[in-house]
Amino acid sequence: MTGTEPGTARERRTGGIEVHPVAGHIGAEITGVDLAVGLDDTQVAAIRAAVLRWKVVFFRGQRLDHAAHVAFARRFGEPVAPRRRGSASPADVPEVETTADRLELGGRYGMDHDEWLRRRRHTLLRGWHCDHGARVDPPAATILRAETVPPYGGDTTWSNLAAAYAGLSAPVRAFADGLRAEHRLGVGYQPRPGDDAYVRHLLDHQVATVHPLVRVHPETGERVLFVNGYYVEHIVGLSRAESAAVLQMLLEQAVRPEYTVRFRWEPGSVAFWDNRATVHLAPSDNAHLGHPRIMHRVMLSGDVPAGVDGRPSEALTGSEPGRW
Repeated sequence: MTGTEPGTARERRTGGIEVHPVAGHIGAEITGVDLAVGLDDTQVAAIRAAVLRWKVVFFRGQRLDHAAHVAFARRFGEPVAPRRRGSASPADVPEVETTADRLELGGRYGMDHDEWLRRRRHTLLRGWHCDHGARVDPPAATILRAETVPPYGGDTTWSNLAAAYAGLSAPVRAFADGLRAEHRLGVGYQPRPGDDAYVRHLLDHQVATVHPLVRVHPETGERVLFVNGYYVEHIVGLSRAESAAVLQMLLEQAVRPEYTVRFRWEPGSVAFWDNRATVHLAPSDNAHLGHPRIMHRVMLSGDVPAGVDGRPSEALTGSEPGRW
């Protein structure tokens, strides 16, 4: 991409593609491409450049089935095949996860969905996350497509963690550059009284990694504030009180409204985001509406993050690079 045309809200056309930025720091809508048709190298390069620049890009009116979804993803990396998927995911396409599976999760452990969410979301910022951030090699990107959406509600919001880092004062950036944090599955979960099946599951399937608090993006070289409200347990080397205060400050910085974009889904919409440079917030305003919301996602294999000092993340338990 060669920049934004003066006086317009779109970037120049490349390979028939136009990129229309939709917010100041993050998000662009891409038009002029049918993702179900094989893309040429110029189109792939233009989409990749837009994802790196805008962190999340949106396509509307697409007609992807599961196979075409995976084929599109393969032009940008290697799709992963998660080991544990629910019954809503297609059995014959292991790279595709269907988000309706999430409605089953509480039931596996004796809870309805509302209780499941309530016990997991211990803070207002809890829902913000990158995908599989407790792994030593979180996915590089996620491609999510909408099949069925409610007539209103159900929007997703993303935040640009590179912009959030750049927006910190210089002394705080220097402080954060040298820190590392433990990311762990199940952080903040409030157990049920007595025996709790989900606690037993966490103990049997724990995933934890020490990641740099600031990671260097492997393609753009940007420094990224690598925090989220879902997985981060504590900052290594700080007391619990110090860690909680610093994390609260950094989480609030990470999701400031000016660094975010909110997307209203339609059937056939596709969102493609850089999981290394964003956090996102799944909707919580549609469960009571009684309308189905069926989404399908494919994730691309990622690298092991490295900090400003070059030190890579360290797996504590539950994941190995490249093994799902």
